[in-house]
Amino acid sequence: EVQLVESGGGLVQAGGSLRLSCAASGFTFEDHTIGWFRQAPGKEREGVACIDNDIGSTYYADSVSGRFTISNDNANMTVYLQMNSLKPEDTAVYYCAAGVVGYYQCTGYDREYIYWGQGTPVTVSS
Repeated sequence: EVQLVESGGGLVQAGGSLRLSCAASGFTFEDHTIGWFRQAPGKEREGVACIDNDIGSTYYADSVSGRFTISNDNANMTVYLQMNSLKPEDTAVYYCAAGVVGYYQCTGYDREYIYWGQGTPVTVSS
């Protein structure tokens, strides 16, 4: 069966760092783009960062560019999100998702992604 399992979320102070992991199984990893999305209560879901697992190209939302880094390990079918210089406004549930889309189809394209994980919560205190 298709699975995407996020881990690594937690509580952190502003300015701190977290590394999220997304372990995938049950589909052809290299044929899909993997995206990280987040949703806070009362706000719409937004794309954070996306990576093409075949060519390695990446896309970042303006709000996280320069602070977050997305990377992949195709041999282990895992995508990571390194989050540095965290801000309270980064607080949300973070989801990973897979889609047959381009890496640039990230922010505003969440409805194009087919498979979704259960989410991992990130809370940044001030």
